[in-house]
Formats: sequence, C-alpha cells, structure tokens
Amino acid sequence: MVKNKPVYAFEEADSKNRMLLGGKGAGLSEMTRLKLPVPPGFTITTEVCNNYYDNGKKLPKDVMPLVMKNIVKMEKKTGKKWNSTKNPLLVSVRSGAAISMPGMMDTILNLGLNEKTVEGFAQQTKNPRFSWDSYRRFIQLFGKVVFGVNDEKFDHVLDSAKNKQGVVDDSKLSVGSLKKIVSEYKKICEKHTKRKFPDTPNEQLGLAIEAVFKSWMGERAVVYREKNGITKDIANGTAVNVVTMVFGNMGDDSATGVVFTRNGSDGKREIEGEYLINAQGEDVVAGVRTGKNVDLLKKEMPKSYKELSNACAKLEKHFREPQDIEFTIEQGKFYLLQTRTAKMSAGALIKTSVDMVKEKLIDKNKALTRIPAQQLEALLHRTMDESKIKEHKKLAKGIAASPGAANGIAVFNVKKAIELGEAGKKVILIRKETKPEDVPAFFSAEGILTSLGGKSSHASIVSRGMGKPCIVGCAELKIDYDNNTCTANGIKVKEGETITIDGSVGTIFIGEVPTVEPKVTKDFQTILSWAQNAKQLGI
Repeated sequence: MVKNKPVYAFEEADSKNRMLLGGKGAGLSEMTRLKLPVPPGFTITTEVCNNYYDNGKKLPKDVMPLVMKNIVKMEKKTGKKWNSTKNPLLVSVRSGAAISMPGMMDTILNLGLNEKTVEGFAQQTKNPRFSWDSYRRFIQLFGKVVFGVNDEKFDHVLDSAKNKQGVVDDSKLSVGSLKKIVSEYKKICEKHTKRKFPDTPNEQLGLAIEAVFKSWMGERAVVYREKNGITKDIANGTAVNVVTMVFGNMGDDSATGVVFTRNGSDGKREIEGEYLINAQGEDVVAGVRTGKNVDLLKKEMPKSYKELSNACAKLEKHFREPQDIEFTIEQGKFYLLQTRTAKMSAGALIKTSVDMVKEKLIDKNKALTRIPAQQLEALLHRTMDESKIKEHKKLAKGIAASPGAANGIAVFNVKKAIELGEAGKKVILIRKETKPEDVPAFFSAEGILTSLGGKSSHASIVSRGMGKPCIVGCAELKIDYDNNTCTANGIKVKEGETITIDGSVGTIFIGEVPTVEPKVTKDFQTILSWAQNAKQLGI
C-alpha cells in the first residue's frame, strides 16, 4: 500500500479521500482539479492529527519542514514572499473533518502579519488602514483560538476606541486608533500567557496548526459529535488547511459571501445567500452583520455574479448535491474558498430529491438515501394554528431561517437554557447572535431566535441541520442581557415568559399559540410512494 504523505498541495491530493483530507480539504482539491479559481494552498492530513495526540500533543518532527516546503510552492504560485517586508504572503489556517461540523472547530485568518510585515502589507495594498485592521483581526483571533483569551476583553478595547473616535462601525476607525488597538490587544495576550506575542510567521503557523488539532477535542466539537452520532469510523481527527489569504475587505470593489445552489428552506432551484461589501468571511458566517441578498450582487458586481452563477452550476452538476459555497471577491477578482453539501430543511431535502430525479442528476434510490430519517420526522413538524393566531399579540418579525413552530419560555443565557432544557422545560433560546460555543444549548432548546445575522449564519445552518425552528436577523428586537429581557414594538418579554416562534415565516408571538399537524406536500407523497416501491424504509 502506498503510504500517505502528511501534507498535500491541493492539486496533488486525491480528493476522493475525505477521511484523510477532511471535507474542506477534499472540496478545495476537487475545485482546484475542476480549474475553478481557488487560492493556492495545502492540507495537513487527519493522520497527522491522530499522530499529534498519540505523540503527547506534539507535532510529529517531519511535519513543519514539509509545511515550509509547501509554503515555498505557494510563494512561487502567488509571487508573494513569506515574512517579507515588501510583498508578504499571508495565509488562513482552517480545520476540516471528514464530515461537516459547521463552526465547531477553529479558524485563524491573516496569519503572517507582524510589526514588520504589516508595513510591507500597507505598501503592497497602498492601504495602511486596511493592513492595520487585518493585523488587529489576526491578533484577536490568534489570542482567542491559540491562547484561549476571552473575546470580551478584545471587544471592550474595540468599543472604547470607537467611542473615543466617535464612530459606530469598525471600518471607520483611523490608522492611529488601529495601531493603539493592536498594541492593547498584544498586551491582553501577553498578560494572559506571560510571554511575548509570537512575532515570526513560522512560530505563528506552528502554534495555529496545533490549535486547530486541539479544537478537535474541544468541548463544543466533542458535544456536537456525540449528539450527531459522529463516530471514529465516520470522522477520525481534523485536517488543517493552509490557504493563501484573499481579502473581501479591500474596499468597495471587494466582497465576501455564502450561497446555497438551491434554497435551503424550501428547496427551490435558485441561488440563495448573502454577501457583504468590504468585509471578511467571518463577518457573514458569525452573523455579526446581516448580509445583503445575493440577488443584489447582479447589479453591484455583474461580472462576479456571473462567475458565481457558473461555479454554482458546475459544482452542483459535479457533486450531484446542492452545495453550500463560500466566496470572496478581492478587488474585482472572484475566488472560491469552500464547497460542501448544503444542510437543508426537511422540506427542501424532499423537494430537491424529487427535482433532481426529474433533472436526471440522481436516481430514485439516491433520492431516498440522501434524506436522513430524523429529518423526515421534522417534516411532520407542527405548524401554528392559523385560526388561533389572532388571539395572540405579535411581538416582531425576523428572517425565517429554519421551519416549524415552537413555543417555550424565553431564556437569554446559554448555560441556563441547557439546564432548563435538560430538566424537561420547553425553552426558546434568545441571543443577539450565536457563537459556535453556544451550539450545545441548541440541543436543549425548542427553538432559536437572534436579533442579528442572516440565513448563512451558524445559527441558521446548524438549526436547519437539526430540524429546529429558528428565526435570525430580527432587527427590531432589542436584547438586554443584563436584565434578561427583550423588547420590540413597545412590548417587553422577561426571562421565563412564554413566546411562540414560527421559523417558516419568521413571526414571533406572545404566549403559547396552539399548533396543528402539517399538510403533506405533493413531493412528500412522491417520496413516500418511491419508498414503498423500494420497501427500503420499511413503511
């Protein structure tokens, strides 16, 4: 048998081997083979992750020399130089297990910046504001992921700098403010670690790779695997992907976004998703800002929209599954950063199964096996009783992110939601935005409601995959964590009061709205008739 290498450049890897490369690495190498615009990079395999743990949490000796050889290949492809003061090569370091675990492991962006390269980056981009902002983001992510610094400490510094300068948006901070923030951020890290902040890109990269491997056994990843029945034979360890950075935050000709090749809620054959002009990918996925509908990209950046549309068609035809795609536009140049099978609601899975058989993309057998049994149950989700809605006060309306009606008591605290849910109480978790570490509370809650974020945020995608009703981006909802209340349209809801959410349309009502059995759709009947013929589901 041919022995696997520890490290593969995207163009060398066998993209069929998801167990070795992880889903993200396999997707990146497959897109590279399809001649799609993927930034150069390489994957450190899941075997290295397991060796790291067997080796007492130390990287095997042969790994970093091979990583540096691959960095040299990236320098040749990009024309940029590692640790250069004139034209520095920067990378992102991302996780990727054999099965998709959205947001459960760690990512670091803008790696390779230090006090010297940040100046070279400013010259290269002719944009000092941008390069110092990238450096600020890098230190915050590195501090959080590698050193375990509490995010709020950084947020506190950022907020006070914005107040001092009298601005609301991060993007309005001046170079002077950003330099001060960088210095404060470093002090936070140094106080936490009792050591100097790592300055050489080589040391930064080694620590980042280890941090991604460590996140495989982090609490949120372990809980997610347990709850989703992900055993070692399904995914054993995470790979690490090191990718040339491309920037969606280089000005108004740059953008970043996430799209589904078909609608994730109802399965319609249309590109659905969001993007942000002048932003980095984390901004969309974390739901920190609510993105624009991807349809608007047609007007704002017609050339890029055409490239996106072509890539969606090509990838869906190739993988024979609706795809969830991350893209970045850097100064008008279009790049693909990820593709994976889209997590869809049960109704969307049914519709796409029937449609893709009609389109001759898949056969009836595949149409049945691609729908997980637990999601079929979600199709039998109860819906609100239309005739009883009038008797209840409407609190607000947000973006419908995952269908179904749910009622329960309003809870604003993640730990409390877990405790009450496990004690058998029905809980609706209400947050401004959800962070990946909040996911354990999703399992205990009946439904999820957020005031920020769009259909591509973690909250939406994870809820849909679980079949939990979810509403996001409910901007009129003002949440007060200190007093555990939320207010909209002059109505205040306190912790412990009952509300009902309808994730199919995005409405929120006060009190417990009665629910009714759902209607069985024509597509569902079609699937059931195929299943009876196949006698596979034992119906």
